[in-house]
Amino acid sequence: MRLSSQQQTVIKQTLAKHFGESSEIRLFGSRLDDNARGGDIDVYIEPELTAVDEIIDAKLNALVELHQQLGEQKIDLVINRKSGLVLPIYQVAKQQGVLL
Repeated sequence: MRLSSQQQTVIKQTLAKHFGESSEIRLFGSRLDDNARGGDIDVYIEPELTAVDEIIDAKLNALVELHQQLGEQKIDLVINRKSGLVLPIYQVAKQQGVLL
């Protein structure tokens, strides 16, 4: 995994703070490959929050805080509200992702 333990902690704590402590948070994508270079930070979230407005606010506020703490880098938050729609990205993130 190409994130330090400090970066992992910052991501987990920040997202739990904004999306709820019981939210499922997984890192997936190229940052899991120790041999890859570059790449954005891809994070899958099953939020505790259910209201769309709250989730949008949480996403914006979390991204601001993550950029302040981790620096300006590309961070993608994939949010699965479990609203019945199952996107292929959700399946990939759950199968290949690592819990933070």
